Amino acid sequence: MDKIFFSGMSFYGFHGVYGAEAELGQRFMVDLELSIDLSRAGASDDLTDTVNYAEVFSCVQKVVEGERYNLVERLTTEVARQLLTQFPLTEAKVKVTKPNPPIKGHYEGVAIEMIRKREDFAL
Repeated sequence: MDKIFFSGMSFYGFHGVYGAEAELGQRFMVDLELSIDLSRAGASDDLTDTVNYAEVFSCVQKVVEGERYNLVERLTTEVARQLLTQFPLTEAKVKVTKPNPPIKGHYEGVAIEMIRKREDFAL
């Protein structure tokens, strides 16, 4: 299966269990690995035979900057669901990193990564 990758997308959201996270918000990083048959696009050189990268970015942005979720797990699931609903993908691997969760210590971030298939959402 062919893949389309997005790396290091950055958005500002208000997700988290604690009040300050919901009130102040914070940055979230998103990486994608999208499975799709690209043979037609490779032959035709036509955008309609693939997915529009700007539309994928906008879809993820709307999820991360939209409705508030307590858990990054829920946010990651919703990103996958929206991508698989809106685009002709067979599978979406989504990684959401929360660079500054309220944990005492030194680290670069905490991330959730999941792989979902179209059939996981009964589309």
